[in-house]
Amino acid sequence: MRFGRLRAAVATSGADHVVVRPTGRVGEEAGARSAYKAPYKWKKGDVPRSPWPLLTTVLLAEQLQRPITFDELGWPDDGFEAVPASAGLELPWSPAGALQAGEVVNDSEGMMHRRMFLTLLGSALTSPAHEWLIAQPSRAVASTTGRPLSPGVVDHLDAVTASLRRMDDHLGGGQTLGLVRQHLSTVVVGVLRDRRYTDSVGRRLHATAGELLRLAGWLSFDDGHHSQAQRFWIAGLYQAHAAGDRGLGANILGFMSCQAKDLGQLRQAVTLAETARSSYPDTSPKVSTILDLRAAEAYANNRSVVDTRRALDSAFDRLNDNRPEHGDPDWSYWINEAQAHAQAGYCYVKLKDWPRARDHLRAALRFQDNEYTREGALRNALLATTYVQQAHPDLDKALALGDQAVQTLTGQVTSARCIKHVRNLVGALGPYRRTPAVRRFCHDAKDLVAT
Repeated sequence: MRFGRLRAAVATSGADHVVVRPTGRVGEEAGARSAYKAPYKWKKGDVPRSPWPLLTTVLLAEQLQRPITFDELGWPDDGFEAVPASAGLELPWSPAGALQAGEVVNDSEGMMHRRMFLTLLGSALTSPAHEWLIAQPSRAVASTTGRPLSPGVVDHLDAVTASLRRMDDHLGGGQTLGLVRQHLSTVVVGVLRDRRYTDSVGRRLHATAGELLRLAGWLSFDDGHHSQAQRFWIAGLYQAHAAGDRGLGANILGFMSCQAKDLGQLRQAVTLAETARSSYPDTSPKVSTILDLRAAEAYANNRSVVDTRRALDSAFDRLNDNRPEHGDPDWSYWINEAQAHAQAGYCYVKLKDWPRARDHLRAALRFQDNEYTREGALRNALLATTYVQQAHPDLDKALALGDQAVQTLTGQVTSARCIKHVRNLVGALGPYRRTPAVRRFCHDAKDLVAT
């Protein structure tokens, strides 16, 4: 029987339960980012509902290191297709290719509607960065069709983009992405395709579109949708190339590096971070600071102490460079002393250097304007962890900070990334579960960390 093959495949994979982490649009339709399915009924002959057949074939193919077909399992094709996150984005590095990339990733009902996007790993993760780095500059960005577009319209579009960036600071990815996608439709699909503009206006439009795609990728990543984030970022690289904006492209690579370390792709995280640093001409102190901090995070996750400290020293040196020769792009507004200390604290947490981590995280909390933000919650969770992990744990301080992080993430900010750090804190408190205060905190955080 064909279901005997499924039983054998599950047994060979060592899985009593089929564990699937759905990604992208299909994963959202499955109803959960992480879902557990017991295949007992399937092995008896029941056919699972879509999209579980596809998710199961993907899982078993990964476990068994060979393709698994629907026919092999005795299931009908459910119409979904598993493709890499780069599908539909193998395009020419030109203004036309950039426009098409923006249309493809923002299309919710077209050819990508019944596809599950698989998160890029390994060399596939760094390939778009290398293509962007070596692509020949775009020469003709102007458009000669449609009604003329004045530079003032781009000013208004940039103002909306700036407002969306700052909205994300206080609401998080889950509540802001829909607004960003609507604005993308106006800029990428609408204005770039249908209006007439000069070369300089066209480059500004592509830069605006690239920053929106960078923001959409960040919001997706912050909310736990990795393949969707990668699609937005790859499209953003096309826009940055059309705009001739090396800083924007390098910044996108920095975010891709940040995601890579979360995916456990530590070598690729370093490669992306160093590609970003080497591609940028050091014209903005803030942008250089951001890229140094991304490199420091990548090295810290790779347990490279010397490289981490060198990158952090460089970041703080650049942050204090106030020479006004070129100025800083508006999207770099977020990097300040508080943020630099927060990211340095994160690096030392990864290196398990609890005293240095605590010093930087305390400084980050001291300098920040509003503690009830996503970054405030992240800093509180990380600082709480240092108090638990130090040689003589201070549970009272750890729990007070943890309570504040839980309060912010429960009532004000949506961020799967920050919830992960609260979950890590709960795990670190495991040996102290018999303490009433710890037991109370873990109970209060239970619903949040189960999200």
